Amino acid sequence: METLPLWAWGAFLIFIIAMLALDLGVFHRKSHTIHLREALTWCGVWFSLAMVFCVVVWTWLGPKHGMEWLTGYVVEIALSVDNVFVFIVIFTYFKVPAEYQHRVLFWGIVGAAVLRFVFIVAGVSLLARFHWLIYVFGAFLVYTGIKLALPQDDEFDPEQNFAVRLLRKVYPVSNHYHGRHFFTTEQGIRMATPLFVVLLVIETTDVAFALDSIPAVLAITDVPFIVFTSNIFAILGLRAIYFALNGVMGMFRFLNVGLAVILSFIGVKMLVSAFYHISVGISLGVIGGVLALAVGASLLFPAKKDEA
Repeated sequence: METLPLWAWGAFLIFIIAMLALDLGVFHRKSHTIHLREALTWCGVWFSLAMVFCVVVWTWLGPKHGMEWLTGYVVEIALSVDNVFVFIVIFTYFKVPAEYQHRVLFWGIVGAAVLRFVFIVAGVSLLARFHWLIYVFGAFLVYTGIKLALPQDDEFDPEQNFAVRLLRKVYPVSNHYHGRHFFTTEQGIRMATPLFVVLLVIETTDVAFALDSIPAVLAITDVPFIVFTSNIFAILGLRAIYFALNGVMGMFRFLNVGLAVILSFIGVKMLVSAFYHISVGISLGVIGGVLALAVGASLLFPAKKDEA
């Protein structure tokens, strides 16, 4: 396992904090509805920043680590798109006003970044100490891939979220929104607003997504800096992807199948790592090819109106 100097971590964290402060404090200081043009612009901004960072890693640490970073980023972006489905369900279920959705996603992603840092450090440490866990992670990814490919009968119900049920038991929750605020005071009682409930649901569901995505990147590299930074760049761009794809996600009917194949491929890569090494270049080619086929097939063979 390769470690990088603390100044590299510090520089990256300062950069991310500065970008987030600029995002929330300047560009989104006032709550407003994010339209397609603005969303696409931010998609371009975050993708461009990610590619610049990839070039930095490639130049600084060499082509091998540069390819690992790019592959990890592509994997995270692919798996993060699946989050968009859940975001749509959550915002629709709680009837979150469009102008407040960016604020919820902003703080949700900040929390997700902290949680993923903890998971990544734990995952890398466990693999360094107990290498046999790579086979457990691999089997889990294959299982998840097969499960994702199968028809899903159960519907996602945000109100059944454990954290939401616990919150309602221990803390009063208002029955209506209070603008962009997460907490309010009603009749002298401090209460959480439904917007905070939505934030809680997003935070806890991201934990479930992290259980898939982090082992997937750990199959590509065991360098914590590469795992963390590629992860963070992917989830930072997720807000813009949500606003850009919201409303057209139904078009990508084969995306889940593609993600299932990717997860299963990465799981198999981990399982056979002791006997056969699959290079990062091959991994990137397979992942990119599967994504292209899934999107292309979805556009060529769209779902019927009643199925959509």
